[in-house]
Amino acid sequence: MTEITYHREDDYLIPDLIAPENPKIGIWGYRRREYLCKHKDPIYTALFLSGKLNAHLMEVDRSANEMFDRLIKEYSAREGLTEQLKAQNQMEWIRRMNGIHARVEETIYSEYIYK
Repeated sequence: MTEITYHREDDYLIPDLIAPENPKIGIWGYRRREYLCKHKDPIYTALFLSGKLNAHLMEVDRSANEMFDRLIKEYSAREGLTEQLKAQNQMEWIRRMNGIHARVEETIYSEYIYK
């Protein structure tokens, strides 16, 4: 059990509490938390009350970022999006890259966010 220490301020004893460090959660972790809050409240509540919510969100974020980076590279290579195309026809490269980006986001939503 953790012992709480106090310090005196005038006639009051104030506990010496240190706030826990904020977890490093990125966009995918926040999207997962938002989904759980709105659509899976019992799961959100269970994770929160057990103290496992932040760890869950950090893992979702890490896994989703890894998948995002990997799939962007794979799809770009498969569809022939090269630096040469980017130099020759930037608008075509951007259009195709935006399509890949949208497909990868949908994959991440179905694999990590909406489960």
